[in-house]
Amino acid sequence: MEKIGLYLGCNIPMKAPDIEQSFRNILPEFGYQPVDLEGATCCPAWGTAPSFDMDTWCAVSSRNITIAEEKEVDVITGCNSCFGVLSEAKHFLEDKARRTAVNAKLAEIGREFKGTSDIYHIAHLLHNKVGVDRIRDKLKYSFKGMKIAVQTGCHTLWPSDVYKVKEENPYYPTILKELCEATGADVPHYSRLEACCGMGGMRSTDVEKSLKLFAEKLFSIKEEVDPDIIVTTCSSCFLQFDMSQPILKERGVIDFEPIPTFYYTQILALAMGFDPAQVAAISQIDRSQIIADMQSERRLVKEVA
Repeated sequence: MEKIGLYLGCNIPMKAPDIEQSFRNILPEFGYQPVDLEGATCCPAWGTAPSFDMDTWCAVSSRNITIAEEKEVDVITGCNSCFGVLSEAKHFLEDKARRTAVNAKLAEIGREFKGTSDIYHIAHLLHNKVGVDRIRDKLKYSFKGMKIAVQTGCHTLWPSDVYKVKEENPYYPTILKELCEATGADVPHYSRLEACCGMGGMRSTDVEKSLKLFAEKLFSIKEEVDPDIIVTTCSSCFLQFDMSQPILKERGVIDFEPIPTFYYTQILALAMGFDPAQVAAISQIDRSQIIADMQSERRLVKEVA
């Protein structure tokens, strides 16, 4: 079994630990053993060190990467911001002068950045290394007839030139679409597919502007797709869709019921037959009915035409 360093970031362990459990359940099924990166800290997020000092950013990020280097494993994360920050920090450390400066800082704590560990998003691992055929082979339940709207999120799309694995066209992302289609679901396109959901720095500095941007995206999803569920591979996007739809409903901005939202590995874990209480237990929007349908007898793969 291949070992892979699991970098969780902040949002998943603090706000969505069931997403973490979905990682830990599904990865061994595909031949990957998650390795904890003990002592890892914030990536650091875009609004902190990356916004004011490059060397500090690269020193903090590279320290996290050196933990994986010590264990001789690559890094996977389920947070788009973490993926973007770590990937860009590694990219900036290709500059010899900056690497020398950063390693001088790291030497004070007995560390050295070598650049031997690659950075992957878990969606990239599942799509490019595992593959949709192996995913289909592991399904206990089929989501045939279910309609999904996908939300890829920004920081796995841009800046694409620094990512080891990337979309063929970041303005028309297909990785999450193909991963969802592997479960048997329909995944229609909608016009605001690549648009930001308004989370991150905007949400923390101007809630109303964030909600306005989010509502524009949500209306596009509802009017053009009218999905059974929304699926994302960004923990920040997940939080935005899950906590902001009820706000818009309460304010009368939307006249439809909030659409249940999942992280991709949650729906994959459900399709593989894992316990919802472990892998999809935490949400503001009630997901109990759709989860019951996902794991109903009628969806058993052996009974699906």
